[in-house]
Amino acid sequence: MQNIAPLNWRRFPERYLLRGSYCENCKQAFFPPRAICPNCRRKGKLVSMEMPRTGKIISYTKVYSPPEGFRNEAPYYLAIIELENGARILSQIVDSEPEKIKIGAKVRKVFRRIGEPDKYGTITYGYKFKVIE
Repeated sequence: MQNIAPLNWRRFPERYLLRGSYCENCKQAFFPPRAICPNCRRKGKLVSMEMPRTGKIISYTKVYSPPEGFRNEAPYYLAIIELENGARILSQIVDSEPEKIKIGAKVRKVFRRIGEPDKYGTITYGYKFKVIE
């Protein structure tokens, strides 16, 4: 396994600042950032945009059999979240009572550890979401 610190720093704006893109032509936001607007193609004019920190759950699932690196967190919830600007994002739901995790629940971004330390001691951090009252 190689040190993943350089990859995380390259993805800093996306992972730490929740930066996506916005098409000034069709007025649609995208996350993760796109190089070309999927709606407008060459006519689109994409600009970098910080995504809203709140949204609502569109769909969710409870993960019982996680991939390597997430076994100590199982079971956990993953959700498709529609942010206030319409962009959709896949994220883990944390620090929330299971009965509050439901379609339509309002959520906000929180900053949490993403994975376990690797053999170099690198700990990765990033965004997750939490249900808000």
